[in-house]
Amino acid sequence: MKNWLKLSLLLCTFGFFRELRPSEPYVTEYLAGDYGNLTSTQIYQNVFPFGTYSVLAELVIVFLITDLVRYKPVIVLSAVAGIVLFSMLVWTGSVLMLQVAQIFFGFYMAAEVAYYTYMYAKVDKERYQIVTGHTRAAILSGKFLGGCLAQIMVSTKSMNFRELHYISIASQLVSLVVSLLLPGVPRSLYFYAVNEKGPVHQPVGDVQTPKFSFKNAFRLLWFHLVTSYSNPVVLQWSIWWALATCGQIQVISYIQFLWKEVAPGNRSLYNGGVEALATLLGAVGAILAGLLNSNKRRSAYMLGISICATVLGALLIWAARTQYIWVVYANYVLFCAVHFFIITIAGAVVAENVVEDSFGLIFGINTLVGLLLQAILIIVVVEPKGFGLAPRDQYVVYGSYFLILGSIYIIGIVFVKLWRRRKLSREGNVANLT
Repeated sequence: MKNWLKLSLLLCTFGFFRELRPSEPYVTEYLAGDYGNLTSTQIYQNVFPFGTYSVLAELVIVFLITDLVRYKPVIVLSAVAGIVLFSMLVWTGSVLMLQVAQIFFGFYMAAEVAYYTYMYAKVDKERYQIVTGHTRAAILSGKFLGGCLAQIMVSTKSMNFRELHYISIASQLVSLVVSLLLPGVPRSLYFYAVNEKGPVHQPVGDVQTPKFSFKNAFRLLWFHLVTSYSNPVVLQWSIWWALATCGQIQVISYIQFLWKEVAPGNRSLYNGGVEALATLLGAVGAILAGLLNSNKRRSAYMLGISICATVLGALLIWAARTQYIWVVYANYVLFCAVHFFIITIAGAVVAENVVEDSFGLIFGINTLVGLLLQAILIIVVVEPKGFGLAPRDQYVVYGSYFLILGSIYIIGIVFVKLWRRRKLSREGNVANLT
């Protein structure tokens, strides 16, 4: 078996077991029930916001050290963080310990950047697309199987919400073993970058050894940053990406509270199946978006995804106001399918217009901006120091967020098109006069 294929297999195995977490669709039901004497309000106001702040803070640290330590150590530590996180959810029982667990959750989620960029540092460029496809399929398969497994276990009463965490712990243990088998990365993109010009008197045929350099690292980082964001296309689509990511993470993070609020008897028992279906349709949306050559017709696709954003806003407001849990479930599935479609288009456009080798940097910065905006949204909407809204009212706000986002871009696109058409008309009139 070829080396790149072995590496792809290891990455896929790691990603599959990392995402195989059947406890997640029912974490709110578990924490507000079997975990301890906690209410849903305590969880979404005192625990979940702490997790968002942890991801935001630790993403900055992880982003800086991933290239420095050359990827693998961060991937291994992320698996350890996952084991500690799910173990604490099983064997602790207070708000304080849940907040401590969120610190490990922060690293666990922030370290995804190491996994997603490891392949680009280890695999040849001509293999990027196929290995990315393999790993994305493995990740979505793990999520899908986790949702199905959770639903089967709950529906057949084979496991309760607490016992689902044992499967999550076991899957993280497997991912830890696989992470240790990953080969190390001899070079990095920034801190151990090879100077392509090489020394003046370097003998022909000699291989230049990568050397550690803070100066070269920050010079290359700055070059990639300035060159990429000075491109109007990258800037426009990155702003969209960050704003859409902010709303999407917030919707997904707090959706279980809305399910619990609307469900009969405040018991949402079909979360696993809904998450599985949302993952499946989200994958279909991402695949369909990947088949489009969105970079050649950017304006048309920007208008299309802006219209999609307004539809997402309407779905969220409908879900917030309905009395039927199945409507909320269906709207969430549609939300995930549409959102994966539009975010894949945005990512493809950005990737095709950034400087070579800088996609990881731009991806990280866009995600960081999205998380920063999400933290602000949490402070205003969720936290007691803000408005401290109930789940239904929260989703009216999130729906309005997407409506406003889509409307602003639609108005902007229409205005630019009318301005360009008028400009061309004036130039045509001047040409006719002359």
